[in-house]
Amino acid sequence: MTVLVTGAGGFIGSGIVEALLKAGKSVVATDRELNTLTPHQALTLKQGNLADSSFRASLFDQTIDAVVHLATIPGGGAESAPELSFKVNVEATVDLIQLAGASTENCRFVYASAIAVYGDAIPPEGVNDDTPLQPKLHYAMHKMMSEVALGTFTRRGTIDGVGIRLPGVVARPQGAVGFKSAFMNDIFHVMLAGKTMTMPVSKAAQVWLMSRTQTVNNFVHALSLDSQTMPEDRVVTLPAIHVVMGDLINALSKATSTSEENILYNSDPQLEAAFGAYSPLTTSNAEKAGFEHDGSVEQLISNTLADIQSR
Repeated sequence: MTVLVTGAGGFIGSGIVEALLKAGKSVVATDRELNTLTPHQALTLKQGNLADSSFRASLFDQTIDAVVHLATIPGGGAESAPELSFKVNVEATVDLIQLAGASTENCRFVYASAIAVYGDAIPPEGVNDDTPLQPKLHYAMHKMMSEVALGTFTRRGTIDGVGIRLPGVVARPQGAVGFKSAFMNDIFHVMLAGKTMTMPVSKAAQVWLMSRTQTVNNFVHALSLDSQTMPEDRVVTLPAIHVVMGDLINALSKATSTSEENILYNSDPQLEAAFGAYSPLTTSNAEKAGFEHDGSVEQLISNTLADIQSR
């Protein structure tokens, strides 16, 4: 089985490539930079820009059995360059779907969407599979448009689509560029190093989090799951740990032996509304399809700290 992974040089992509190779799959990895990947006899590297249609076509010079599509212009970058975001996050996605369908009949196409599609008007009573999508940012709108394309091309028989909306995935390298929610990653690095930090959200901020380890597990699962377990639109919101920021800091303090007093709070109302107002989450459709969260806040922290220390 040969799997094409876009965004393969990134935080999540590199982990997926490693997991697929360990599972005995052949991988075609593409990104603008691929220096994070270790050479392997079953790994083909194709460095380039997905905004280039001829480059996209070249990715299918060999038969591709499945696709994991992670490449994206992230939130902050999409807001500052909406036209580029549309070209990469929508046009390239639709083109890749059609190229995949032409490469292999019933090609499994796993698409990485995001919880940003819910917008910043999260219902205080919680989010479930029936919560309407109300994107406000360009990034979120483009993700929702690609979700629609995934479902449409699946119904047309072009691909066998599986879309998964990612929660906050931790912990990217400290100071990750283009992510307005970078503070959720930075806090793990800061506490592990015993340093201080001022959070741009309040102690009462609520977030949905998943470790990179569990995220990779869910993507690997998405490649082989029975598509009959997916909802008709072929998109689910991944289960995630719902945690209040103060409780996360408390648990991190215990895990790293760093004082909670090292963390100060100076809430930015805009960031708090966008990234710190996620009420409880119910993900029945995802759980029916076999997706899982880390299990507990403590296990999320354990998985994340181990991941950081292994890099």
